[in-house]
Amino acid sequence: MKLNEMRDNPGAHLKSKRLGRGIGSGKGKTSGKGVKGQKAREGVSLNGFEGGQLPIYRRLPKRGFHNLFRKEYAPVNLGSIDRALASGRLLADQPITAEILQTAGLARLNKVDGVRLLAMGAITRPITITVSGASVAAIAAVEAAGGSVTVLVPTAPVDAATNASSV
Repeated sequence: MKLNEMRDNPGAHLKSKRLGRGIGSGKGKTSGKGVKGQKAREGVSLNGFEGGQLPIYRRLPKRGFHNLFRKEYAPVNLGSIDRALASGRLLADQPITAEILQTAGLARLNKVDGVRLLAMGAITRPITITVSGASVAAIAAVEAAGGSVTVLVPTAPVDAATNASSV
């Protein structure tokens, strides 16, 4: 087979409609657009328009709440950090930050507000890690292995006395 002998399979390539080529073509004059008006013009997009009837997106009830200020975090598990240390993608003697986790391929930082450390898996070496958030179990596991966790965005502690007085 030569390059000039290659062809599409039969029926794989549809011929384009030749619009506006006379009344004998079947798509002449108005090119299948009907008569004049908005929808005969170019660039018309009437998504959701139901001919004057109230559109379905306005008829159905709206439910729930979407918080515009919600923070999204990239999750990183202790087990994946331990595997990266074993393979040499991370160094245990260096402090680990979100940027280092991204270069090691453990976290994607685009469209997120930081990294959250989670306790799935086990850590066997002492590490120093700085993250935006961490679970209590993850902090305990790292400290049990002889390392330390620095949390950049600390969560507000729940004080029982404050809650009782505000009620």
